[in-house]
Amino acid sequence: MSRSCDWGAQPCGDGTWSFNIWAPAAASVQLLLDGDAHPMTGGKDGFWRARLPARAGQDYLFRIDGHDRPDPASRAQRGGVEGASVTVDPAGFDWSAPWPGRPLEEAAIFELHIGTFTAEGTFAAATARLPELAALGITAVEIMPVGQFGGHHGWGYDGVLVRAPHEPYGTPDDLRRLVATAQRHGMMVLLDLVMNHFGPFGNFLPGYAPDFFNQRPTPWGDGIAFERPEVQSFFREAALGWLTEYRLDGFRLDAVHQIRDGQEQKFLRDLAQEIRAQDFGRPIHLITEDERNLPHLREQGFDAEWNDDWHNALHVALTGETQGYYSRFARDPFGDLALALTRGQVDEGAPHPEEVRGAPAGHLPWTAFVNANQTHDQIGNRAHGERLITLIGEPAARVCHAALLLMPFLPMLYMGEEEGRDTPFLFFCDPPDEDAREAVRKGRSAELRGIGYDLEGMPDPTSAEAFEASKPYASDPPPHAEAWRKLTRELLALRAAQVVPLLRSGKTGLGEVTRHGPKAFEIRWPFAAGEIRMLLALGAPAISAAPLAAPKFRLGDPTAEAFAIEVEFRA
Repeated sequence: MSRSCDWGAQPCGDGTWSFNIWAPAAASVQLLLDGDAHPMTGGKDGFWRARLPARAGQDYLFRIDGHDRPDPASRAQRGGVEGASVTVDPAGFDWSAPWPGRPLEEAAIFELHIGTFTAEGTFAAATARLPELAALGITAVEIMPVGQFGGHHGWGYDGVLVRAPHEPYGTPDDLRRLVATAQRHGMMVLLDLVMNHFGPFGNFLPGYAPDFFNQRPTPWGDGIAFERPEVQSFFREAALGWLTEYRLDGFRLDAVHQIRDGQEQKFLRDLAQEIRAQDFGRPIHLITEDERNLPHLREQGFDAEWNDDWHNALHVALTGETQGYYSRFARDPFGDLALALTRGQVDEGAPHPEEVRGAPAGHLPWTAFVNANQTHDQIGNRAHGERLITLIGEPAARVCHAALLLMPFLPMLYMGEEEGRDTPFLFFCDPPDEDAREAVRKGRSAELRGIGYDLEGMPDPTSAEAFEASKPYASDPPPHAEAWRKLTRELLALRAAQVVPLLRSGKTGLGEVTRHGPKAFEIRWPFAAGEIRMLLALGAPAISAAPLAAPKFRLGDPTAEAFAIEVEFRA
């Protein structure tokens, strides 16, 4: 059987469907289709297979040694992670119009969480709000993971059925309508895809496919055995399925440093190569999260990486916080910012008191770095979920907002940031019982206490209240919301008109930074078609700096004010 159909339920085009599952530890497997049992044939490769008449919308389960289990490659669920899987034929969806996609340099990314983006927390409700984002100038929506996870609400990173949209969010076609609507308004759709671990609730794979995992520990449990071809085919099919069945424009791949196959991540490199070899009718963008700061994946088929160095240096410089992962930026955060402005990353393999991290990445295009002033991670991994605007105040936040959107790096906003919301984004989940809830509470408290956070008054992460409190638009907008939206529109229009053409022309060298006092920078980024110049004060005026000659954007006076910015574009 071709590797494109090793896992799951798929229509064969003649009225029959193939049902496949890898259960090498099982003595017997049956298919339950709408409650009727059908025999499955086991092979020496550990796969069990059946082919029989079926149609879309039918419930099915695998009866494995007497235990009824959902399909790990399920495309949809009925009744949550322990309920029945549902046959889905994606060919039945009418996309109405073709979508040619957009090049990466045009990306202005908006990260959102389906469950909290709207009061309803559904794909349909999120779809209704997409025109607002397009009107602001957003060109790419990055959706936090939507694979089926245990319980009603959660961040999505504890999914166990990675191909099935989370049932409370809506149906697969609801998600397709979201994608179609975004693209109709000119916005790309990127999905945050988790391939490095499964969540703790509802993962039945270890019972019938223990070899799917190995003994290598990860922060989330046993490691996944990416050295095995069966495991590789599972995740390869999942990724390609999301692209073909939902017309996505690409992925943000979560924590790829934990995707280990013993062959220098050959699985990831092969996946990128396979995606690049196919004609999807649109460009596919592959973005990673990789705490190692290594450029090798971006040199071998991947486009960009979340650049936490920018965020962390900026956060330490403006808040003074140095706990946890911020500690390595404590020595000279403004010097680290200068490096990030010059080269993209801060850590590039230089000696460091904590550990050597990273490798030189200055040769990469500026679009290889996704910069954010805040993300779900850095907001949510705090005891009280404070946003940056809460910690540094609105004037400073406005200047940082402008800098982010007018630098040559790919910018990413987190939902609510476009209008200066200060609503917290908390960690929340919905464990199945009180024992599990207590384990989450203790684990979360130990983790945050260990990195120095004050836990007094911290909301219960397993409560519905934590989930509801994390909806940024649930309350009335702050008084400054319309001014922020106007600022965001202005900045994104300027980015489209000035920054994107320069990016398209090509980078011709590293950024050049002149320090004007301890907390101010003059930056020049050269391109084949011109240059960007920025004068940026982040806590103190730019001492002795001359104002830019013809700034296209100005917020305050960087030569006289503690927080101010002006930006010039030269042909």
